[in-house]
Amino acid sequence: MLKLSKRIVRRLKWGVAGCGNFTENQFIPALQMLPKSKIVSVFSSDPARVRFIADKFSIQNAYNDFDSFLNSDIDCVYIGSANYKHYPQVISAAKAGKHILCEKPLAMNTAQAQEMIDICKANKVYLAVNYVHRHHPLIVKSKEIIDKGMIGSIVSITAHFNIDYAPNANFRFNKELSGGGALRDIGTHMIDLLRYFGGDIIEISGIMDNIVYKSEVDDFSAAIVQFEKSGYGYFNCSFNVKKGFNRVEILGYNGSLSIENLIGRKGTTPGKLVINLNGEGKKAFRKRANKLVYALRSVQKSFLLNQEPTVTGTDGLINLRLMEALENQQNKITI
Repeated sequence: MLKLSKRIVRRLKWGVAGCGNFTENQFIPALQMLPKSKIVSVFSSDPARVRFIADKFSIQNAYNDFDSFLNSDIDCVYIGSANYKHYPQVISAAKAGKHILCEKPLAMNTAQAQEMIDICKANKVYLAVNYVHRHHPLIVKSKEIIDKGMIGSIVSITAHFNIDYAPNANFRFNKELSGGGALRDIGTHMIDLLRYFGGDIIEISGIMDNIVYKSEVDDFSAAIVQFEKSGYGYFNCSFNVKKGFNRVEILGYNGSLSIENLIGRKGTTPGKLVINLNGEGKKAFRKRANKLVYALRSVQKSFLLNQEPTVTGTDGLINLRLMEALENQQNKITI
């Protein structure tokens, strides 16, 4: 485990790079809920946009030059820019000695991701990836139940994340800027959950398609995976479903778990965990929680204490490797 000798600070001074809708409506409000963190600088290549965000949230410094942004008085950086910007911005931030929380997917390809990890290690900074679902209390409780052996050997894990997102001018629908569509944007979360619950994945096979929206990126993806330790996993994700059943189901030899009202939700409604163990009555637990706040609290703790983050750059690399394997096997059979 990487241990750094940097001075321990009592309060993190954040820089936020990227001023999209997620940053404005979810990330900044969530981070402002943490008393041990303060946003002091914000960056966007669009001068008008960065000034708007700075004024809206009373952030002291607004920059449209990334080097000037990094040279401001900040301890760590959130990279919430378009996917193709993750690589150069993480590299620059690492060389400037800043701890980094990067959005998913970590990079455009695994070669970039590996270099980002290596440069962060060389510059003795931590690299975390914003896989928020792992941090929801019901997800954490489910993991504890699995690890204690309460449901026995894993037979299968299924995860569904389906939303309606019609093509528009957003970078996600430009393959050169995003790397892909539904798989890379929301499917990556499901891959991460499969790994979190089931452990290492040794094989992946599936499909990608454009079922409803005929854009240059996929609007649907599904895959089955094999876990190294026990059982199989399945996920599907899409940009083309108006009323999706977004849930996780975990089947074991001695019991099962289901998690509902959590995937694709912002915490305004309570999530639900159902525990059904052999020989016991079925139990249901509900919890309303902002998983992004929980994720940021975890990252904040690791940066303050100079400890390895819960979700590392290596997790981002592995998830990206699995997505590339799925993308590269798109061979159609002619009948």
